[in-house]
Amino acid sequence: MNPLIEELTWRGLVHNIMPGTEEQLNKEMTSGYVGFDPTADSLHVGSLVPIFLLVHLQRHGHRPIALVGGATGFIGDPTGKAAERSLLDVETLNHYVEGIKGQLARFLDFDSNNGNSAILVNNYDWMKDFSFIDFARNVGKHITVNYMMAKDSVKSRLSSESNVGMSFTEFTYQLIQGYDYVHLYKELGAKLQMGGSDQWGNITTGTELIRRTAQGEAFAFTCPLTTKADGTKFGKSEGGENIWLDKNRTSPYKFYQFWLNQADADAERYIKIYTFLDKQTIDELIERHHQEPHLRELQRKLATEITILVHGVDELRKAEKASQVLFGKSTSEDLKELDGDTFLSVFEGVPQATVARAEIEEGLDIIATLADKTGFLKSNSEARRELKANSISVNKEKVGEDFSLTTEHLIADKYVLLQKGKKNYFILIVE
Repeated sequence: MNPLIEELTWRGLVHNIMPGTEEQLNKEMTSGYVGFDPTADSLHVGSLVPIFLLVHLQRHGHRPIALVGGATGFIGDPTGKAAERSLLDVETLNHYVEGIKGQLARFLDFDSNNGNSAILVNNYDWMKDFSFIDFARNVGKHITVNYMMAKDSVKSRLSSESNVGMSFTEFTYQLIQGYDYVHLYKELGAKLQMGGSDQWGNITTGTELIRRTAQGEAFAFTCPLTTKADGTKFGKSEGGENIWLDKNRTSPYKFYQFWLNQADADAERYIKIYTFLDKQTIDELIERHHQEPHLRELQRKLATEITILVHGVDELRKAEKASQVLFGKSTSEDLKELDGDTFLSVFEGVPQATVARAEIEEGLDIIATLADKTGFLKSNSEARRELKANSISVNKEKVGEDFSLTTEHLIADKYVLLQKGKKNYFILIVE
């Protein structure tokens, strides 16, 4: 078995392989590509597997090509969609393309010493001057409507009970994606296209176009779509939000927590898919996890590795520190080590109130802070009662009735964390 395919197999990343693919990979350094359509200015964790396919390809000595769909993004892939996407304007699409380019550059080596440096392309560059007549003559005539209708992405929409149907715009998507493969085959020698299992129809349209227009041979490989152990879709938080790779959309802390909170059965699969740890290391991790699952070593290692890959070591350390603040025995000094974004991410959804900086600089009485200034507690008398019961903390440290807030108590020079008991939090914002 080809070493790349062998590794992808034990990692659970093989779904379909076109006959001859392994022979091609064994024969020579092969250029292979994956396409990413810009539906937002960031990729999310659902995009990680295709990215990892390119990284594995490069690590095994082949040349990865990452295609950003500046042209196909104008249309929208109908695969797996019950209805047509809203069309994007040029400015929005360009913004999305630039965001995705920056993220892909973090994973791939574009300056390899082994002669297999990664390449980043945008299909808008070769589609923008393609007239409709030229496309119909030079591309459309080579693929029959019957062939296109047989693809699952088309059949599922046409047979849908909702009777949404499919516009001609969406119907052309697989032809445009197929032509991308023809272009990359001719210009960059690409002989392999990879993607999720739902892309098999679009990818094989490309191999067929290459056979018919260039009399060449090209290959296809797909991986399974990642799901949870219960069969539901992977990649969203419990609240249904996408987990993004951009830290401005999903904070590194929330990203870290997403992986840390995976169920045991999922963590066993994900450690193979979403890290580059070798098989022996992973097998040993899984065995230790079976012996002592309560330690959650598997989840911690998974969260650590993937957070470093996406956000770097510094952000991992912040995420770990933030986790200790919320779930461990932390101190006021631990809180003060958090930056503002991480602090707000940890205490997302906690009630807030704002006071003027001048009041803090003069020293703000704790009773007024708890009641009049914030409404955290209903009245001054309740504030005194809770203080006497030793149930009030400021920045994780117990305080009494004589306590006053000053600027030295500020977290990230702006926030104060108030707490009643173990679980009732309130954030004071100083402006």
